[in-house]
Amino acid sequence: MSWRKITFIVVALIVLLGGSAALSLLFVSMKPEPKRRPDVEMVRYVKADTIKYADVVSSLMREGWVISSNEVNLVSEASGKIEAGDITLKKGTSFKKGELIAVIYKDEVELALKSKKSAFLNSFTNILPDLKVDFPDAYQEFLTYFNQIDIGEDLSELPEVKEGKLKIFLASRNILNQFYTIRQDEKRLNRHFLYAPFDGTFTKVNSEVGAYVNTGAQIATMIRTDQLEIEVPVEGFQSDWINIGDKVIAHSDRGNKWRGQVVRKADFVDADTQSRSLFIKLQDNGRHEVLAGELFMVEFMGQVVKNAMEIPRSAVFNTNEVFTVEDGKLKKKMINILKWNETTLIFNGLEENGRVVTEPLINVKENSLVGILGENQPANTQGKKGGKDKVEARR
Repeated sequence: MSWRKITFIVVALIVLLGGSAALSLLFVSMKPEPKRRPDVEMVRYVKADTIKYADVVSSLMREGWVISSNEVNLVSEASGKIEAGDITLKKGTSFKKGELIAVIYKDEVELALKSKKSAFLNSFTNILPDLKVDFPDAYQEFLTYFNQIDIGEDLSELPEVKEGKLKIFLASRNILNQFYTIRQDEKRLNRHFLYAPFDGTFTKVNSEVGAYVNTGAQIATMIRTDQLEIEVPVEGFQSDWINIGDKVIAHSDRGNKWRGQVVRKADFVDADTQSRSLFIKLQDNGRHEVLAGELFMVEFMGQVVKNAMEIPRSAVFNTNEVFTVEDGKLKKKMINILKWNETTLIFNGLEENGRVVTEPLINVKENSLVGILGENQPANTQGKKGGKDKVEARR
């Protein structure tokens, strides 16, 4: 094919394409312009309450556990084998105040003490004739004391010595030294007897009857069962509203109910939970027992917040901001939060008689058009649920 024919074909294609483009532009320009729809503003209908301040009574519910007012480690003050007392030395065993819990082997100490008392009696026998001659006024009193001494019982106090010469006489005959040595050994012997300091039960037993223990060994752990409390951890900002003496109602997992009051507040905050412990003493309802370790739900009553208003927590955003309705538009306002509850909060800081939104709003901006449900809502949307779906076009 010659170059003339190729040139002709290329020129023909260019002319054909250019004509097609021109015709397309012509047809587009001849199409009528569509009518524009007028701008539409959407109106959202929201739940809102009138701002009015009054005294708000707010209760608080928190979980707590029953604890004993006394938890004591039973420690041996002497060394030796553990012998049986009046009760069984086992975990879970209950006891009464003053009962003999156990005895640390005492025979050798007891015999040594009786030997010293015998020596003391002998020394007393030797001084009585001299007392009768040199100190006749004191003789009868010391004789009576001598006759009352029982080797198997603790020594009573010596007769009071007021005269200086008599005191010198007793000291020179070693009477005073022997007396106080015996009293010291009596104290040591008493350490071999372990008595219950209160009504309670064993929560842990480390050494049972027959085991050998050294001085200072921990034999068991016991708690007092006749004086129980409920320890309730409460957030620091909530505990400020609770005072010693406040009344409470405690509900157990078994469906029982007790009345009580706050008797103590911890002067520290737990570093892990940032909670402050409050201690509740229950009134005996005479029907059901309370057991250490039992879980209770405690209701703190009568927390009065003055000059305040309560709204749902979900209506608050950015920690302390809410929406108000002013002239049909949403406005952001900051509030002063006085107290947080489980699902609500108590606040002030807004002018009274205004309208505050009491529901969470999603994807809205300040100055958006709004109406208030139940007031200026159109009749055809009344009764429908979900304020976020109730809208009206304003042209």
